[in-house]
Amino acid sequence: MAPTLTDVAKRANVALSTASRAFSDPDRLGPQTLRKVLAVAQELGYEPPVARLVEPPAEGGTATVAVVVPDIANPVFGAFVKAAQGEGWHRRQTVVLADTDLSPDREREVITHMRDHADGLIVCSPRLEAEEILDVCGRTPVVLVNRETTGADCVIADAAHGMRQAVEYLAALGHRRIAYVQGMQRSWSNAHRVELIRAETERAGLGLELLGWQAETVAGGTAAAASVMASGASAVITHNDLMAFGVIAGARALGLAVPEDLSVIGVDDIPFAEVSQPSLTSIAVPMAKAGALSLDLLGQIIAGERQTPRMLRLPTQLIVRGSSGPAASHSSRQEAAVDRALEDAS
Repeated sequence: MAPTLTDVAKRANVALSTASRAFSDPDRLGPQTLRKVLAVAQELGYEPPVARLVEPPAEGGTATVAVVVPDIANPVFGAFVKAAQGEGWHRRQTVVLADTDLSPDREREVITHMRDHADGLIVCSPRLEAEEILDVCGRTPVVLVNRETTGADCVIADAAHGMRQAVEYLAALGHRRIAYVQGMQRSWSNAHRVELIRAETERAGLGLELLGWQAETVAGGTAAAASVMASGASAVITHNDLMAFGVIAGARALGLAVPEDLSVIGVDDIPFAEVSQPSLTSIAVPMAKAGALSLDLLGQIIAGERQTPRMLRLPTQLIVRGSSGPAASHSSRQEAAVDRALEDAS
């Protein structure tokens, strides 16, 4: 197996980002560090990815931008892509789409292929680490969405404000124990939200039941419903809206009513949230705005207008609807549902 940049970083005893800069932006490293990384790379036989140098399109020319998303079937990414395509149309850019099916291996293959066929890439909610993406992209410009790094432009849908509102709202309704259903393990957004809800529930004096990773789908939420009920929580926040719909379906199957017996809050505020039964309380994430901004940032880089990476954080907002309400007093119906949940979990 050919040596990787990670191998070089470990042997040179430097961070992966430092090893990456030795090939992508060597002027940012001290001479001694640069020499050490290059010497180790030569010793291991590491060859950095060769990406064509992207030049600004000629006057009247059209740039091609690749947009990489983890799951186009999720409406939140559909909104992102639609906004990106709209911005691309105004900029006279050709926007091509790649879906990685939530697979880090496929994501790596897609980026490797597209770096040589596009003038720039936008990678939305990636499963790979940021520094590996930069390593694979080489010199092809890239903007990361919902993944942080200092080595590239980043657009972050920051859940901090919305999560604080959600926890304070549930506390005001009398809830004392909240469950959180996690998304997939390699999701930066999931890790970010876990950190936030831990801090906010502690600040509000609420108990938190952190449930295990699930597929970021309706089925994933349905699978988590029994664990939610077994946790004894009177309210649950899920990683995204699709999972919230699944929890609601699972709770109904266990004989519970939402929000009378269980309050449910999702994240994303996809269009279905407003028309579901009950309508879904959700933390609105501005993914359409993120799509337009990421195209704008990438367009500036391709045009040679800017070189210094930027970090843009977009705020989130709680939207209260019918799936949340006051904490219910303990009932025989809840006891029966918990018994069924414990049976399902065993």
